[in-house]
Amino acid sequence: MAETIFPLQSVTKVIGLERVDSTQALAAELALKGEPEGTLVLACEQTEAFGRDGQPFYSTEGGVYFTLLLRPNKSEDVFPSLGAKMAGVIAQTLTAIFEIRTKATNEGDVLAWDKNAHKWKKIAGVLVQALHTDTEDWALLGVGIHLNNPLPASRKKTEVSLKQLIRTETSKELFLDELLENFWKEYSYWTRSAR
Repeated sequence: MAETIFPLQSVTKVIGLERVDSTQALAAELALKGEPEGTLVLACEQTEAFGRDGQPFYSTEGGVYFTLLLRPNKSEDVFPSLGAKMAGVIAQTLTAIFEIRTKATNEGDVLAWDKNAHKWKKIAGVLVQALHTDTEDWALLGVGIHLNNPLPASRKKTEVSLKQLIRTETSKELFLDELLENFWKEYSYWTRSAR
């Protein structure tokens, strides 16, 4: 397991892996072992990731997959809406950088307009899970974004990758840097506003 310090406001540690069953499951284990808030579990590929509906989340090499360990205050205004708010940040970041049409759903999906198919397709999903220990309440903020990964034919009717939309690969590192910077700005605002 490679660990590096990530130079962003509130990411305290990055645990970067080539392949993992699920960043969400690993993040839960790490929270129980005492990893600090702000730990980011990042993987190039997940083999057993699941979405909010319990269905497998397609997460092969080329996408961006991570889970962030957070301890938001217990305000009802922050925790339940965290997934939808993160989806909004993902949509805004994709639109700002790549000038594509996106929208976020209240459930935590991000949809992108596929002009060739003339319809909205899922490009990202957010899964927020609560983890309660004797001493702390955690939010596991899981994110999966189809960035450069190819999608199988069975998923192309409802899902799309950024590479399919803009016809070129993009830097996962630069995108993640921008996304997390935008997230921390919004997150600090949400948590301050909820107090």
